[in-house]
Amino acid sequence: MMQKIQKFGGAMFTPVLLFSFAGIIIGLGTLFTTEVIMGSLAAPTSLWYKCWNVVLQGGWTVFSQLPLLFVVGLPIGMAKKQNARCCMEALVLYLTFHYFLSTILSQWGGVFGVNFAAEVGGSSGLTMIANIKTLDMGMMGALLISGVVIYLHNRFFDTELPDWLGTFSGSTFVFMIGFFVMIPLAFIAALIWPQIQVGMLAFQGFVKGAGAIGVWVFVFLERILIPFGLHHLLYSPFFYDNVVVPGGIYSYWAKNLPTVAASTDSLRSLMPSAAFTATGYSKIFGCPGIALAIYATAKKAKKKQVMALLIPITLTAIVAGVTEPIEFTFLFVSPMLFAVHAVLAATISTVMYLFGIVGVFSGGTIEMASLNWIPLMGTHWPQYLLQFVIGISFTGIWFLVFRTLILKFDFKTPGREDDAEEVKFRSKAEYRERNNTTGNEQVDKKTQLVMDILEGLGGKDNIVDVTNCATRLRVNVKDENVCRDDPYFKSIGTHGCSVNGKSFQVIIGLKVPNVREDFEKLL
Repeated sequence: MMQKIQKFGGAMFTPVLLFSFAGIIIGLGTLFTTEVIMGSLAAPTSLWYKCWNVVLQGGWTVFSQLPLLFVVGLPIGMAKKQNARCCMEALVLYLTFHYFLSTILSQWGGVFGVNFAAEVGGSSGLTMIANIKTLDMGMMGALLISGVVIYLHNRFFDTELPDWLGTFSGSTFVFMIGFFVMIPLAFIAALIWPQIQVGMLAFQGFVKGAGAIGVWVFVFLERILIPFGLHHLLYSPFFYDNVVVPGGIYSYWAKNLPTVAASTDSLRSLMPSAAFTATGYSKIFGCPGIALAIYATAKKAKKKQVMALLIPITLTAIVAGVTEPIEFTFLFVSPMLFAVHAVLAATISTVMYLFGIVGVFSGGTIEMASLNWIPLMGTHWPQYLLQFVIGISFTGIWFLVFRTLILKFDFKTPGREDDAEEVKFRSKAEYRERNNTTGNEQVDKKTQLVMDILEGLGGKDNIVDVTNCATRLRVNVKDENVCRDDPYFKSIGTHGCSVNGKSFQVIIGLKVPNVREDFEKLL
């Protein structure tokens, strides 16, 4: 079950990879079309405004069509065969489901407690999906229908039909079965989802009422679930769905940027719900403190090698918001360090909230700048100055806490290994020398890395399936006992490997999609 949950989480992350660029476009577009910041240049009648408005509206594509994006994205990681065809099946059957649901509610909406004549949005519980007026089931509805289609695809796609029915095989057969499956699902949705919407509204009130405690618990859980690959399941409904605000915090924040930019009130008073995206403070302020502590406690002879490791993975966390390389560096040494890291991450987010600083702060500095600092600096610079003062202070706290724990408990962080051991992380030169030459034969280093990963996982006959998230290759194996340990994976050039039963997560970095493609070719 854990393997399936992790695979689902990784597949769900696939569409999220598009959000960074879309967020930058929206941030810049909002900045350049906000009259309170740009002055008369951004007047709605100006050519400047009209040109940038074209760019801005294009940037909204991803966030405006989130359900469709997740419907198509999920089969990429979950379908066991013919992923592209499954994407098409999922899209068609998702639209079919909503046509059924729309017709049911237009005819019998009163029976289900739905006023189908109401305008979409607000508290009506209705929305428009591909020009279909239907219940607003958000991302969760999209994932539910897509999951059903993926099951039907995996179960029936290869069904052999008689020759005279050959035109109905493959995707057509899946669509035929799915068509009739969607009818009862539409009736069930009409019966249950309006009650879920009532519960969601109650949960929204609870989350908002929890205040600082709610922020602390949310951020702590988001960090502590990373080793299990389940953190996506926690934050996605908050960030991209209707749990807290309509359309998710990301979309809601971006749409309200002009209003926030025009006010000098505290950010928290303008949009308190944005506090739940404060998971990025540990990335830009915590990771540097951790890296400094690891470097400071390394043995003198190994400091240069440790610095070569720490600089790129720390910059990756700060700039791109991808923390797995540095977090998994000390997670494998001591889970206690990771738990302390999660506590500090939750604490800095709560302190920021208490000082009235909120916004979309879940990614790295690129995302933070585009959705916060650039469009809002003109009116909220005092709060952002305070934000950096608090953040740098916490960098010092992270450094002191980690340095103290590493020395007190003699944790073998990089550079503190016994003299008989090598530092677990190879330099680029060593890795290139090792992988490029086998006798007199030149070997492509990327291919060699993938071959080494496959060897470490017990060979192709030991592989059940493979997916990936932003930085990790997620592989389920038949027999975990024939697989290699974490030091092996570090020695071949990866950032290590997290193991949970038969589920292996090899930490690659941002090039993991290419590695997965080559890995699947070897299979």
